Formats: sequence, C-alpha cells, structure tokens
Amino acid sequence: MPRETLTRDQIVTAAVSLLDTDGLEGLNMRALGTRLGSAATAVYWHVGSKDNLIALAGDHVWHEITLPDLDLVDWRTAATAMATDLYAMLNRHPWLLQAFGSFLMTGSGKARHDDHLLALYEAAGFTGSAADQAATTVFTFVLGNALGPAATASLTRKLGREGSDGEQVLRDTMTEARQIAAQFPRLRARLDTQSAHYGAAPDDAFQFGLQAVLDGLEARLHAT
Repeated sequence: MPRETLTRDQIVTAAVSLLDTDGLEGLNMRALGTRLGSAATAVYWHVGSKDNLIALAGDHVWHEITLPDLDLVDWRTAATAMATDLYAMLNRHPWLLQAFGSFLMTGSGKARHDDHLLALYEAAGFTGSAADQAATTVFTFVLGNALGPAATASLTRKLGREGSDGEQVLRDTMTEARQIAAQFPRLRARLDTQSAHYGAAPDDAFQFGLQAVLDGLEARLHAT
C-alpha cells in the first residue's frame, strides 16, 4: 500500500492489533508494513518513529473506555463502571502496562478519561486534592490487578521467542511451585483454587477489592 493511500488511523489500528498479539517486543515497522501491505518507509512517513507510534496506539485504546453520564447514575455506580472498563481494557491490551514504564505516553484519550474520573469524584463530594487522591487510589488499584495477566502474557511470549513452548514452561514451573507450596498449610489448602495459577487472583478478587476501596472512600466522605 503506497504511503499516499495509507492513513494514520489505519496504521494505529494495525499497530494495536500487532501489539495485542506480539507485545511491545514484536512491534517493528517492517512487520507492521507487511500487515498493511506497505513498505516500512511509508509507515515511518505517517508516524515518525516507533516510540511515537506506541504513544499513538496507547492513546487510541483509552478511547475504548465508556464515560458514564454523571447526571444519570450515582458516583459509586459510575466509579465501578469506569474501573471495571479500565480493567477490561488493560486485559485486552496488556502491552499498555509495559509501555507505561518504557515510553512517554500522552494524548487526548487518557486525558479524556482522567478528566471524567476527576469529575466523578468531585460529584461524589471530594474537593481539591482529595478528589485527586480518591481518583488515584482507585486507578492504581486497577493497575495493580491488571499486572498479573499482563505479566503472564509477556512472559509466555518471551519464552516463545527463546524457542521454548511458553505455556509448557509455565506448566512445568507451576508444578514445581505447587510442590513448594504444599509444604505450607495455607498455601497447600489453596492449591486447587484459581489463585494457585501463575499471575492469577482468587475468583471475583477484582470486584471484591474495588468495592472495599469504594467503601473506604465513602466512609471518608461521611466522616468529613
């Protein structure tokens, strides 16, 4: 595809798809050009650099998050919806968490999300810096919960690139981990639960923790 017929939106959409399957390590202009049926130079012409492309792809996926109408729902319903939507988005695009620590990520997509998040906590009754603290507390809780699945996806790809069967290596490692855990009574009792899998959490742990965090924020509102 000649550069004149390519658009930036096409390139960014294709980059997101490639990142979802191959991660940050699998993104390069040649592979992206092949996916688009174009030369790598045409891709560079539209986006400038790989770093800039990753920033554009990262900003693109933030637009997937729905912003609840704060005039129609109460703040806890809105907070739950936004946090759950963010968690789902990060699980669809696990490379984004890795990108946060390696690339400068800016754009209107995240700004749109962050502005509405602050509006939500202001609507709840938090004022000034307290609104920022409430929003940051929930936001970092979501990021922390998304790290496990993202790490598993990244590690499986890494092992595959090294010529190993990533899933088999993880299974072998978890067999060894189970043998170690069996020596400790509380871990042994949980060996057959969801939380015993690599990078996994107990069933419904995300919603349990989210509601506990919101309970704490609501208690602070009542206390003040």
